[in-house]
Amino acid sequence: MLFYDCSTAPSPRRARMFIAEKGLAIETHDISIAEGQQLQPEFLAVNPRATLPVLVTDEGTTLTENLGIAAYLEAQHPEPPLMGRTPDEKGLVLMWNAIAEQQGGQPIAEALRNSNPHMKSRAIPGPQNYEQIPELAERGKARVATFFDVLEARLQESPFLSANHFTLADITAFVFVDFARVIKMRIPETNTASRTWFDNIAARPSAA
Repeated sequence: MLFYDCSTAPSPRRARMFIAEKGLAIETHDISIAEGQQLQPEFLAVNPRATLPVLVTDEGTTLTENLGIAAYLEAQHPEPPLMGRTPDEKGLVLMWNAIAEQQGGQPIAEALRNSNPHMKSRAIPGPQNYEQIPELAERGKARVATFFDVLEARLQESPFLSANHFTLADITAFVFVDFARVIKMRIPETNTASRTWFDNIAARPSAA
């Protein structure tokens, strides 16, 4: 297998944590988004959509989305189970993973990409350029605040998001919550369950 990573970006970090939790050692190429390497012909030949992460499987299949990468690795290496043990858990993992992506990751990206001067004309990742919309940055921050409340409500009743053990959903939410620092947002001090959950995951070797 061959893994295309970017050490500074949240989406590749999700795949990197999943790989680490599985205890796998995969050949890795680091692609610098800051230097625009994802837009160079060498990488576009691997992924024309110019996004990371990418996993090229032993069979030669190119997987360019976190959920596809996780599903492949879970099928190849089922232990430890990170995508649920029972039918209910499997459904909850995908449900909470989607909530973390749509209600956490997307608004953080909106806030960052529509306000950071270094991302002018790069409001959406990929090969095309899109201009920034400042109103989306403000809306993104408001949505992130709501996401923190959604997490807290769930974690008040469960030590992990989708099961009684660590899963893909926790990886996704943790990475995005940590990345929210780039828009100067953190878990509120009053959200004690979320802060405990975050600190516990931050202490895992895969989060280093």
